[in-house]
Amino acid sequence: MLEFDNVSKSFWTGVRRKVILDQVSFRVDLGRSLGILAPNGTGKTTLINMMAGLEKPDEGEIRRGCKISFPLGFMGGVVSRISAMENSRYIARLYGMDPDYVEAYCRWLCGLGEYFDQPIGTYSSGMRSRFSFALMLALDFDIYLIDEGMPSSTDVEFNRKAGAILKERLRTTTIIIVSHQPATLEKFARSAAVLLNGKLHMFDTLEEAKQLYDYETQG
Repeated sequence: MLEFDNVSKSFWTGVRRKVILDQVSFRVDLGRSLGILAPNGTGKTTLINMMAGLEKPDEGEIRRGCKISFPLGFMGGVVSRISAMENSRYIARLYGMDPDYVEAYCRWLCGLGEYFDQPIGTYSSGMRSRFSFALMLALDFDIYLIDEGMPSSTDVEFNRKAGAILKERLRTTTIIIVSHQPATLEKFARSAAVLLNGKLHMFDTLEEAKQLYDYETQG
């Protein structure tokens, strides 16, 4: 499970204090994927980085009782001057997995051809996204964190393969996805929440969450 207990987080923008979370408590149990609707500028990325342990709360406690992925699209653990092949093997060792398996899996899913053996610093943003997503799926997590849905890729074959794998993973793992678009959440989550003004409003269904979100953002 993943649990936030009276968690607060804010930033000083130079003009005012921007509140991301204000004494927020919630829990995500394994097997119950969660979609979080949040308008742009409310702190979606900060929230998901806190779930992953990349950012710490100002107050409160975050408890992680399972293996939680890095956010989809996060490249902080990847070294740009070495290749995807070298990165995949290095990160496999960090997570205690077979480097041969992780390399082969990423090479198959990415579809980058000879670029897989070139430095990641030479990649386009789309190629980097494909590698990040492949790496996340190659590693064995209980909860997968997704910020704004699938990586932007014009590669139809990659989108097809990655989408099919993610759909299959939903049967055995838990996904937390944060987005400003309700349609992005529909494929992945049954229960949902809305992040507004530092508060997280939890709902049993996505439809209920959408009603509040639409009222607040379109009203």
